[in-house]
Amino acid sequence: MNKSASTMESYVREGKRMAYELGNRGPIRFNADGTLHQEIIDAYWRCGFYVLEGALADEELNDLRVDMENGLERAPYTKDATVDAQGRPALGVDLTRPSFRFAKPLSDPYGGTELVSGRHPAKMSEPAPPSDAPDYVINSIGSPLQIMDSCLRLYGHPQLLAIAAAINGPDFVPFTESVIVKRAGLGPSVAWHHDGTTHWDSPDWDEGTHGFNFMAQLYGSTAENGVWLLPGSHKLGKMDIKAMVEENGSDRLPGAAPMICEPGDVCMSNRQALHASFANTSPQKRITINFGFHRLQAVLNTRTKHGGTEVVYDAERVVERSRIIALAIDARQQRFPNESRYVYKPLAGQEDANRWNDDTRVSLLRNYNLKDLSL
Repeated sequence: MNKSASTMESYVREGKRMAYELGNRGPIRFNADGTLHQEIIDAYWRCGFYVLEGALADEELNDLRVDMENGLERAPYTKDATVDAQGRPALGVDLTRPSFRFAKPLSDPYGGTELVSGRHPAKMSEPAPPSDAPDYVINSIGSPLQIMDSCLRLYGHPQLLAIAAAINGPDFVPFTESVIVKRAGLGPSVAWHHDGTTHWDSPDWDEGTHGFNFMAQLYGSTAENGVWLLPGSHKLGKMDIKAMVEENGSDRLPGAAPMICEPGDVCMSNRQALHASFANTSPQKRITINFGFHRLQAVLNTRTKHGGTEVVYDAERVVERSRIIALAIDARQQRFPNESRYVYKPLAGQEDANRWNDDTRVSLLRNYNLKDLSL
C-alpha cells in the first residue's frame, strides 16, 4: 500500500469516528406544540449540519429513485450532446438552461478556477480514472424540480418545510436546487468552499446569513463518496481556503467530518460551513438532491449577479420564485393525500392560484430557475 492511500485511510477512519461523536444526528422530532425539538436546533447551530435520519418514507424514496434513474437514462449521452444514448431528444435540452452538467471522471472541475464566483480557490487531488472510463460523466443536474415530479413533491415535504421555518422564520424563501451525482469509481470531486458568496461583509452578518441546504440521500452517503464539513466553521466568516490547504500540505483538512447517511436520510447543512467532497473512487454511488432556503431579510432587495447579469431581488421576484413552494405543496398533496399539508404562510390563502396541473407545469414551473435567489 502506498503512503498516500494509507494516509487517506487514516483520514477516513478518524472522520468516521468524529461523525458519530458529534451528537448531530437522529430522527425528525417536533414538540407537542409543533415546534422543532430544541436538541435538533442546538446541534445544528453548534455543528453547522444535522443528519435527519429516516426523513423519507420508503414509498417516496422509491418514487425518487425511479424518477432519477429514468432521468439519467434520458440525459445527454455525453457533454454537449442533445440526444440520449438511444438517440432520443435528451431530457431538459429544450429548457433555457440545460439540466445536465458534465465533468471528466475523478477530476476537480472547479478547484483553482474562477468558476462559480471563484469560491473553490484550491485544487483537489485528481486520481487517475480507469482505462475504460468515459470522457465525461454527469456530475450534477440543475433545477430538477422541472424535470422530475418526485423532486417537486419532495420540495413540498411538510416536516422539512417546518424545519425551514424553524431555522429561517415562517417567511423563509427559496434558494435553488440541484442533484449531485457521484458515480461509483468515477465521480468528480468538489473542492473546499463556502456556499455563500454575497453577504460576508454585511454589518449584520451572523452564522445563519446565507441560509442552509437540505441534502436528501437516495442511496446513502459514506465517508468515501460523501461531503466532508468542518464542524463549527459556519461561525467563522469567510476563511482563507487556499492558505489552509497549502499550510496543511494536502486537501485532507484536519478536523473535518463526513456526512454519513443511510438511504432516505436528509442532511441539513449550513451554507456558510466549509465543505468539500473527494473524487469517488469507491464502489458505491451517491445521488443527493439539494434544495435550500434563506431568511427573507437576507434576500429582499439584495443586489447580486444571476446568470452573469446584475439583478435586484425585489419583492415581486421573491414572491414569484416562492410560488414554487406552494406549487410543490399541492403536487405533494395530490400524491400523498393522507399526509398533513404544510401551510406556507407568505402565500396562505392563494392555493387556487398555485394548483399543480398541466397549466402550471408550463406557466410556473418551466424555466423557474431563471428566478432563483442565489446568495
